[in-house]
Amino acid sequence: MAPAAATDAQARRDDLVAFFHELEDCAKCPLAEGRTTVVFGSGDPDADLMFVGEAPGFHEDKQGKPFVGQAGKMLDKLLAEIGRTRREVFIANVLKCRPPGNRDPQPAEIEACEGHLFRQVELIRPRVICSLGNFATKLLSGRPEGITKVRGVPQLREIGGRTLFLYPIFHPAAALYTPAMLERLREDIRALPELLAQPLPGDPPEPEPEPEPELAAVGAPEAPAVDQLGLF
Repeated sequence: MAPAAATDAQARRDDLVAFFHELEDCAKCPLAEGRTTVVFGSGDPDADLMFVGEAPGFHEDKQGKPFVGQAGKMLDKLLAEIGRTRREVFIANVLKCRPPGNRDPQPAEIEACEGHLFRQVELIRPRVICSLGNFATKLLSGRPEGITKVRGVPQLREIGGRTLFLYPIFHPAAALYTPAMLERLREDIRALPELLAQPLPGDPPEPEPEPEPELAAVGAPEAPAVDQLGLF
């Protein structure tokens, strides 16, 4: 990494840590009254791949980390199938606080929290965001289509001031007890390495390969021309 790029990456990490501490006392919506802790997100602050779910559940609220239940274990397993670990990606949710009884997020709660997610995207700068399920997909795409209509199809979007691929896929929780849905989820995750390798607008051009130097024969006689070989 070039010195300037390294300095920029460190500055973004520092800003992400500062943002985490800033949100520890967030009270922008009534969910703050019933939470145990803010579930900020976890993973690599320089991740090229980000997952965005819906909201923390019971275990996430207690531990302060996203996707630590059965759905998280499934996500870990599927990531391992493409040679990735949780520490190499960044995982967050639309909401940072658990809704009572794990109910669906309400529009006012999403509106209060969405700026936090966009700021995370701005600081992490992923190439691909996997939106898990309906709520994350509708928020990040800005469109009303549900997950069943758009899953597995990358969308070029500007999110958090960055142009990236939004990749809607099923939420692991929805696939826990539905084999057919699990296979679709596995299929979509297996396509991630190829998607991550796709160029984005603004990427620097690939450097042209340098021509290979000509190798001169050492101590070998010059090859005779074809008409000197006695074939014609």
